[in-house]
Amino acid sequence: MRINGNAIRPGNVIEHKGGLWRAVKIAHTQPGKGGAYLQVELRNLRDGSKLNERFRASENVERVRLDQKEHQFLFGDGDSFTFMDSESYEQIELNADLLGDQAAYLQDGMTVSIESYEGSILGISLPEHVSLEVGETEPVVKGQTAAASYKPAVLSNGVRTSVPPFVGIGDVVVVSTDDGGYVKRADS
Repeated sequence: MRINGNAIRPGNVIEHKGGLWRAVKIAHTQPGKGGAYLQVELRNLRDGSKLNERFRASENVERVRLDQKEHQFLFGDGDSFTFMDSESYEQIELNADLLGDQAAYLQDGMTVSIESYEGSILGISLPEHVSLEVGETEPVVKGQTAAASYKPAVLSNGVRTSVPPFVGIGDVVVVSTDDGGYVKRADS
């Protein structure tokens, strides 16, 4: 499906320069001279490389629809991760290289969408947030809660993040799967 260059939105997948690219960030720019354009940060779905491109409203780009199918995460074994199709119960194994940093957020029984294009698996789409236990963090310092400050923490999956001062070891927090950032303390 062809769309105008200024209709690209974050998350859209486009065919550009012979590859498949996902729009990560966009910024509308209107310089004093010349026409307005859309500055788009793109990430290659096959090799993970990044590219910054400008698209004008007069340009057309090919928007690609990925096939998405729900799968349940079963287990990880070294460099491979096993998923089960929620409908047919078929199991597929994906390599750790394909998942990248997302592998750290996988939890037993988690439902993910496996994205493919023309039969070739490109990656997975995780839930927006996951709950994880805080494994290591500094103790609370009296008076530290007066200002909006954060302290470093290591989560149960090994990911490093920053948490508010009131969060301690053993607390369960909700983090974003996009950047590992703290969202809130998990409901008990």
